[in-house]
Amino acid sequence: MGSLVLVVRLGLADVRRHRVQAVMLLLAVTVATATMALGLSLRGVSDALYEQTRAATAGPDVVALSGVTGPAQTSALAALADDPDVVAHQGPYRVVYADLATRDSLTSHVVVHGFAETPGSVDRPLVTSGRWLRPGGAVLERGFATALGVGVGDHVTIAGRSYPVVGIAVTAATSIYPWAAQIGPYGGPSDSTGLAWMTRADAQALASSRDLPVTMALDLKLRDPAATESFIDAHPVPLTLHSWQFTAEQDMVILRNSQPILVVGSWLLGFLAVTGVAALAAGRAVEQTRRAGLLKAVGATPGLIATVLLTEYLALALAGDALGLVIAHLTAPAIASPTASRIGDAAGPGGATVVTATVLAVAVALLSTLRPALRAMRTATVTALSATAHRPRHRPWLTALSALLPTPLLLGLRLTARRPGRAVLQACSTATTVIGIVALLIIGAQPERGYGLDGSSALPNLRDEHDRRVMLAVTALLVALAVVNTITFTWTTAMEARANMAVARTLGATPGQISMGLSTAQLLPSLPGALAGVPLGIGLFAMFALGKWTLPPSSWLFGAAFATLVATAALTALPARLAARQPVARALSAETA
Repeated sequence: MGSLVLVVRLGLADVRRHRVQAVMLLLAVTVATATMALGLSLRGVSDALYEQTRAATAGPDVVALSGVTGPAQTSALAALADDPDVVAHQGPYRVVYADLATRDSLTSHVVVHGFAETPGSVDRPLVTSGRWLRPGGAVLERGFATALGVGVGDHVTIAGRSYPVVGIAVTAATSIYPWAAQIGPYGGPSDSTGLAWMTRADAQALASSRDLPVTMALDLKLRDPAATESFIDAHPVPLTLHSWQFTAEQDMVILRNSQPILVVGSWLLGFLAVTGVAALAAGRAVEQTRRAGLLKAVGATPGLIATVLLTEYLALALAGDALGLVIAHLTAPAIASPTASRIGDAAGPGGATVVTATVLAVAVALLSTLRPALRAMRTATVTALSATAHRPRHRPWLTALSALLPTPLLLGLRLTARRPGRAVLQACSTATTVIGIVALLIIGAQPERGYGLDGSSALPNLRDEHDRRVMLAVTALLVALAVVNTITFTWTTAMEARANMAVARTLGATPGQISMGLSTAQLLPSLPGALAGVPLGIGLFAMFALGKWTLPPSSWLFGAAFATLVATAALTALPARLAARQPVARALSAETA
C-alpha cells in the first residue's frame, strides 16, 4: 500500500469515527473564510456591478454640470461637446431640483432629468420595469423606487404635481441611491436625493410652475475613457466635471463601514475557530499519542506520522475554505449593492482573496493541531502506547486550602487549575464574543439619520441600516461559534476528568455537585473574559469609527457581559449533567484499562 493511499484511508477512518468534531471544524472554517472573503471582495464586486451597469446603459465617461444657468455655463457646455476628445454626447439637458412625496407620505429630495423620449447614444437608462418616458409620466431610478416602495402604475407628487410612474430604470451616469444629486442647491454628490426622469417639456414646465432651482448637465463619451483625469484638468471652471471613476468610487461610500466590519469580524471568527478546534485537538491528545505509537511500532517515519495526524484537519479546513468561498460568491452581490441601483452578476472572489482565505483556513488547522501532533511524534513508542491522562502533582498545602471550599467550587477550581491553557482559551473565546456584542450595541445606540425632508426618518438611512445588518450577521456568527466552543470545552473537560469525577462521587459528591463543578470550570475563566470584552469592544469600535459616535449606557454593556455568563452557565448545564450521570464503575474501568 502506497503512503498516499495509507494517509487517505487513515484520515477517512478518523473522520468517520469523529463525525461531530469534523462537522464543527468544517463549520468554524466555513464561516471564518466566508466572512473574510466577503470583506476583501466588496470593492471588486461593487466595481464589477458598476461596470456592467455602465456597459448596459452606455454610461458616460464624464458628466459636466453647471452650478447655475447662464450664458457662460451654456457656452462652456457647448465648447465641451465640440472638444476633439469627445466622440459622442447627450444633452445639455435640464436638471430640476424638487421634492417628492408618495401616497404613503414618504418624502424625499429628487432631481429630475429632462430627457428625450428616444434616448441617444450616450446615457441610455435601462428600463427594468414598465416603459420609457411618455408625456405626463415619470420614470424612477430603481434604487430610489425600491426605497419608496413605489412601482409602475403608482403615483408620486413632485413639487405639488401628481405624476404616474410609467417605468423603473437604472443608469450609470449618477451615483447609486441616495446620492443622485451631483451638484446643486442640496450641496453636492453626498446628498440624500433620488432620481427621476421626465420628458424635456415636462421638466421645463415643472421648473417654471414652481420656480424651482435648475442646472444643466451634459454627458460625454471620450475617445479614451481612461483619460478622464487629464480631460477634467484641461477644462476647469465654470463647470463641475465628474468622471466615471468618481461615480464608481462614490458607490463604495455605502460600504465604507461594512468592509472593516466583515474583515475584523473574520479575524474574530478565525480566532474563535482556533480556540474551538484547539479544544477538540487537546481532548484527543491521548488518542493521537497512542495512534502515533502504533504507527511507529509498524515502522512509520516521523514525516508520515505528521502527515497522518495533520491530514484530517487540513483536509477539513480546505473543504471549509472552498465552501466559504462559494458562500461569499453567492452573497457578495446583495452585500455590495444594497440599493438596487446596479445590475449584473458579480464575479467570484479574486485570486488574492482566495489565497488570503485559504491561508486563514490552513492557519486555523495548523495553529489548533500542530502542538498536539508534534507532542505525539516526539513521544517514545512504548510511552505512547501506554499513554494515559496527565496526572497532576500532589501539593498538600493546596489540598488543605481547597478543602475549605464548597464542593462544586472546589471541583471547578481543580479542573481549571489542571488545565490553565484551556482556561485561557475559554476566557479568550468569551472575550471575543462580548467584543462582537458590544460593537453591535454601540452601532445600535447611534442616532438614526433618515432621509426625510425635515431630517426625520421618513426614509431609512440605507448605509446605517446596511451596517447594522452586517454587524448583526457577524455577531450572530460569533455567538454561534461561541456556543459550539462552550459545549466543546465542557464536554472535553468532562471526558478528560471522568476518572477524577468518578473518584469524587465515590467520596460522596452527588451528580448535581459534579454537574455544577463542571459548569463552574467554564464560568471561572469566562468571568474575566466577559469583563475584558467590554473595554476591548469599545476600543475596537473606536479604532474604525469615523466622526462622532455615542456610547450606549454602561448598563447595556455590562448587562451584555452578564448575559453572556448566564448563557455560558445554561449551555454547560446539559453536557455537564450528562457527564455527571455516567456510571462510576464504567469511568474507573475505562481509566485503568
